[in-house]
Amino acid sequence: MPGQEPLPPTIPAKRKWAPGLSRSAWRLTAVAAALAATVTLAACSGLAGGSNGGGGGGDGSTQSGDSPAAGGQPAHRHKHRGSVTITAVGDTMLGSTPALPPDPATFFDEVKHQLTGKAQIVFGNLEGTLTTASGSKCGGANGGSCFAFRDPPSWAKYYKQAGFTVLNDANNHSFDFGPAGQQQTVRAIHAAGMAQTGLPGEITVVRAHRIKVAFVAFAPYDWSAKLTDVPAARELIQKAATKAPIVVVYMHAGGEGSDADHVTGKEEIFLGEDRGNPRAFAKMAIDAGASLVIASGPHVLRGMEFYHHHLIAYSLGNFAGYGNFATEGVLNLSAILRVRLSAAGKFERAHLFPVQFAGKGQPVPGGGTIPFVSRLSAEDFGPHAARFSRTGRITPP
Repeated sequence: MPGQEPLPPTIPAKRKWAPGLSRSAWRLTAVAAALAATVTLAACSGLAGGSNGGGGGGDGSTQSGDSPAAGGQPAHRHKHRGSVTITAVGDTMLGSTPALPPDPATFFDEVKHQLTGKAQIVFGNLEGTLTTASGSKCGGANGGSCFAFRDPPSWAKYYKQAGFTVLNDANNHSFDFGPAGQQQTVRAIHAAGMAQTGLPGEITVVRAHRIKVAFVAFAPYDWSAKLTDVPAARELIQKAATKAPIVVVYMHAGGEGSDADHVTGKEEIFLGEDRGNPRAFAKMAIDAGASLVIASGPHVLRGMEFYHHHLIAYSLGNFAGYGNFATEGVLNLSAILRVRLSAAGKFERAHLFPVQFAGKGQPVPGGGTIPFVSRLSAEDFGPHAARFSRTGRITPP
């Protein structure tokens, strides 16, 4: 497809077999990382168009392929002018085959202005797969305590049409249909003209206003860059910081449910799984070079804080579903986060747009998101909490 880099010729090095997966399945999972290639987001306002040439770095990264600047220094060391605006949302999935929304092309229409306005990059967590693969992790018993999500691969176009430019696969549902489902999902995202991130060892670099922005995404699973392997995560973030002046880290972290709206500052366990220590991980990420940390996974909104003048959004909750997610009480609150960063990755301004759900989970503007997140931020982070105006403007303490 136009604007997509050639596929990397080799599987990323130093990939280890993961306990709990068959060796053949793990090899297929590793191949999925090699399928990822940067998409130059030409259709998004302000983004550079065309292919930059070159391929993947052979180290699990997907990058623009630019040569180092004169003098042998990485290109991002040169002074950049301008800024980059990024919009981010949480868990998103348009139902699950065969229970699909009747008109997916209009599913995001009510919030498209807030999603895309003034943003060069629109990021979302794809909480499921885009696949025709069979044989889910739930067998024939989808529901109860096991859920496997899949949409047709062609439905990637609806995310593209809504304005998404980067979709994340680092979560507990991207492997619902095994390595075949994950690989087909990656191919579908690329075929629709979007970039993808979240596989083991993967760094995804896109451009906005000629400025490189690196995305690295983590979850506590072997089929993603692993959240609970903190030394490896630190090394990957540090590597991303050598490839771009702006680094955005996503984490799928923390417990789940309406009673999981607070950041505990401790290791969080859910259904016997170690879901990481979100606060410790986020601070590590910024110390390692992240410009912005965003998260989802708890299926409920959480507070925000500033650390070394960088914003951390601990959960953007659910953003869209069609019967995928509960929507009672505080679970009916969602958000669109818009952040502007300088060309050097410094925080400039941010805004939180309130979203609520209609029907089975369609996002529409409104609801009590701003006071809810403001209260959680103050309670959990005190003097470090992000400050919120009544209209949703976010400022440092």
